Amino acid sequence: MESLITAIPGWDGDAAFGFNQGTFVLLLIFFLSCFGIRMVLANYISKVFLKFGIKQKIAIVAIRDSSGTLGTAVSAGFMMVIIQNLMDTEQAKMPSLMGEVVLPVTELIFYFTLVFWAFRLVPAIYAIVDRFDGDGEMEGTTKTLISALESIMRFFIVAFGAVLIAGSLGFDLSAILAGLGISGIALALAAKDSVSNMFGAITVLLDRPFKVGDWVIIGSSEGEVIEINFRTTQIRTSIDSVVTFPNANLVNTPIENYGLRRWRRYQPILHLDLDSNPDSVEKFCNQVFDMIQSNEKTTKKEASSVRVQSLGPQAIDISCNLYWDTSSGTEEKELKQSFLLDIMRIAKQLDLHFFEPRLRRQE
Repeated sequence: MESLITAIPGWDGDAAFGFNQGTFVLLLIFFLSCFGIRMVLANYISKVFLKFGIKQKIAIVAIRDSSGTLGTAVSAGFMMVIIQNLMDTEQAKMPSLMGEVVLPVTELIFYFTLVFWAFRLVPAIYAIVDRFDGDGEMEGTTKTLISALESIMRFFIVAFGAVLIAGSLGFDLSAILAGLGISGIALALAAKDSVSNMFGAITVLLDRPFKVGDWVIIGSSEGEVIEINFRTTQIRTSIDSVVTFPNANLVNTPIENYGLRRWRRYQPILHLDLDSNPDSVEKFCNQVFDMIQSNEKTTKKEASSVRVQSLGPQAIDISCNLYWDTSSGTEEKELKQSFLLDIMRIAKQLDLHFFEPRLRRQE
């Protein structure tokens, strides 16, 4: 810094407002440089980030809108360092106002804009989660995870930023931190259950033992997961009641998730009329079995079967055993419907009739 000042012609001559010429020229150059840095960052930082393939609109808006704030923070930080170095340089001559007012104000602007930039950038977490999620779809669990992470990040940004800004304003940081420590202990003791549920939610959302829409068994309750909140998780049972679990309890509770099954087993029993032709019944079994084997959505074909199970007092019982290659409950229902309708068509072609107890009673 000394060499830069002395390199300016007439550097030791008085300029204005208590500056010597070398210091005044350097400050002017660096001040204009700060404007240039801010313009470059405001215009190009978002373009650099978007080259990473960010697709989430909320993340794109957050990066774009926070670029100017980041440029201001970098410029203020750069100017703060320059002023501090000039104040430590013997060749620099400047009024005391620079150290008493300008430097603290510049430092305050730096910390405030840095915190504000981080706060505005929080929604960009959508892009990070989407990159790790990989399927390009925001499920209910993913959105809850993002909401939880956003809340945590904003809390720490505000808390950390408040300490930095308070320090730049001249407050005693040791007293502030000591007060925060005591208050934090008191708050943790008063809200330990809420804190436990919060960390339980984070564990559930990160480990993903289930997601919204999965059919699960938790303890003695069974039902569909309908909502994963920051404090609780709710499932709707088969009788349409809603069971609410504190997330802290889910960390140590065994959870059986039917939604994570790699295949779905289906074992319908078909009842044909006792008067059916045995040869037609045999053809019926063979054709249904061939239909299972040729279906692209069935798996474990070697374990599939269609056999006459028993001759009951009123009907011929035919057992089917097959496996759907699907993890979707909705698709499973559609596959079952298609399968049963095809069975009806085969029975009609072979002139076979399904057992109907009401017709028997009429006879």
